[in-house]
Amino acid sequence: MSKVNRISQHSYALTLDDGRVYTLSSGRYGGLDSLVWSVGGHNWELMPQVVGGYRVVPYGSDNRLPVRLRDIIGDNNLVPGILERQMGLLYGQGLFLGQRSFEEGKIVHRWVDDPEVWSWLRDWDCESYVKGCMTDYLHLKGFFDLKRRARGFRIGRQARIACLEHVPAKDARLEWVDSRRLADVRHIVVSDFEAMESVAGIRVYPVFDPRDPGRYAVSASYNHTCSFSRDFYSVPSYWGALKWIVRGSEIPTIFKYVTDNGINLAYHIQSPPEYWDEKRDVLRRLHPDWDDIKVEEAISDLTGKLLQSMTEVLSGKENAGKFIHTSYVMSPNGERLEWKIEAIDQKIRDFVESQLKISEASVSAITSGMGLHPSLSNVMVNGKLASGSELLYAFKLYLLSDVEIASRTILEPLNQAIEFNFPGRNLRLAFYHQPLQSEEALTSSERIKNQ
Repeated sequence: MSKVNRISQHSYALTLDDGRVYTLSSGRYGGLDSLVWSVGGHNWELMPQVVGGYRVVPYGSDNRLPVRLRDIIGDNNLVPGILERQMGLLYGQGLFLGQRSFEEGKIVHRWVDDPEVWSWLRDWDCESYVKGCMTDYLHLKGFFDLKRRARGFRIGRQARIACLEHVPAKDARLEWVDSRRLADVRHIVVSDFEAMESVAGIRVYPVFDPRDPGRYAVSASYNHTCSFSRDFYSVPSYWGALKWIVRGSEIPTIFKYVTDNGINLAYHIQSPPEYWDEKRDVLRRLHPDWDDIKVEEAISDLTGKLLQSMTEVLSGKENAGKFIHTSYVMSPNGERLEWKIEAIDQKIRDFVESQLKISEASVSAITSGMGLHPSLSNVMVNGKLASGSELLYAFKLYLLSDVEIASRTILEPLNQAIEFNFPGRNLRLAFYHQPLQSEEALTSSERIKNQ
């Protein structure tokens, strides 16, 4: 029996008895919350989506996952800063050419200055390309790029790669292959998938062939770190923390609406109706020509002035210690009827504390999911910042365990191009990280405070 599941605000999935799945989107935008809470049980890579006559692998249940993640992360106060810190730590002191060798059983990286290679890299702004690819990689664990062959190949010159171009992940999709194997993908489709309302502007590029880099005038590639049980696209390390990211982002909004729309009453002032009846009788005796409307207008003015005076006394720290006088009247049966001013217990403290606990839990879950040590993330743990020694050891651990895979993936397209354009030089780009030592291990003149 077929089954229809809603996977976002405007998107649905039809699952047939034979295992086939069709997706339908009836709106340009889907709900973030619906998307985030449904991704865990829905594999969007099961069936293709047709765009402009091309079958593509959908990137997310509504084919707009990069845009959705952009909006989710943009609303959070913590994640953008952590990603920026990761980018800075990974980039280090910048890009440098080098050669690797073994000496006494250890890997040695010798930095080399090659003017010809650097001239080629500067011609097409290599650093901007790397920063764009790095940004997508840190957000999505993958990125798209183009390799453009030099035009001289048309007149018989040796094939060379003229430049590399970063393609934002929101604008690129893998072509569908029935084998559902990334290695079998032969084309990458590029268009504006965020605001796409027509098929105009679609460009299709063959996948870059590392065994024959000069084969195509323009080729594209998807460079990524594999995710477990994902056939095509990778997902970021914070994927499991997305729900916490959404919840953490909602706390400030909740407080805003509590402040804007809450009652926030401090006192309950009760006045006996007999008090106002007596005032009406006084007004009628003083002004026999007044009708009931005029009397009620005078009562309203009197009420406003009286409550305004009470407000001035009951509010503000300058009024601490002042007193207030209230009147009373006697009922016909001799009962004393008087004004009452009672403080209201708003119980806002319990609500605020519970929301702050949720916020603290979200901070812990987010920092863990981002895969960066809290001390390197500049996040306070239990109200304390990390000490200098904790920062040093966390940074050393980061360099030993988290840099190599990311840097190899991000720079691999560039290094393939360098190897093709400058064969035999054995040069590779890498991020240079200056080794750190504790202040105690440095001489007095080398310490930061004496610089």
